[in-house]
Amino acid sequence: MQKQRVAIDMDDVMAEASTKFLKNYNQIYNGQLTAADFKGKYWLDVVSVDEMKVLMELVYEPGYFLDFPVMANAVEVIKDLNEKYEVFVVSAATEFPNSLQEKMIWLKENFPFISWKNIVLCGDKSIITADFLIDDHPKNLKTFKGRSLMFDAIHNQTVIDYERVMNWNEVAKILL
Repeated sequence: MQKQRVAIDMDDVMAEASTKFLKNYNQIYNGQLTAADFKGKYWLDVVSVDEMKVLMELVYEPGYFLDFPVMANAVEVIKDLNEKYEVFVVSAATEFPNSLQEKMIWLKENFPFISWKNIVLCGDKSIITADFLIDDHPKNLKTFKGRSLMFDAIHNQTVIDYERVMNWNEVAKILL
């Protein structure tokens, strides 16, 4: 019997990308923003368009994707998922050219049990066929044909159209 397939996004699902974004904002603008400041809001409800442009420029700098913290319990739960399902890491990495190699390095360091054969770095996730997709962006969940799990993130607080999981323990309760 063939295992069901789980596709998992990286940024703000496996890796705490928004944590770095907030850290950069606070350093550049001498701010004190935390994730709590975004509850029920979208990024541009909290930061200005000009501030967002400055933060987005940093994403193109070499090394940006190498030091994201790993989401709490992600390693343990994904390792267990990998035993029960066919797990694929799926990231829309081609938008940020430096991220291609950096994401591969990050995955090898933090999730060495995931084979390079199960890593998909793409631009448009609508090509992905799986039974489950765990992602933080509605644009990726919208085109997905299987069961969508929206991973809670500071930039998706106003989205209510998808089944939301708050953390990896909730993913484990659903899929394990």
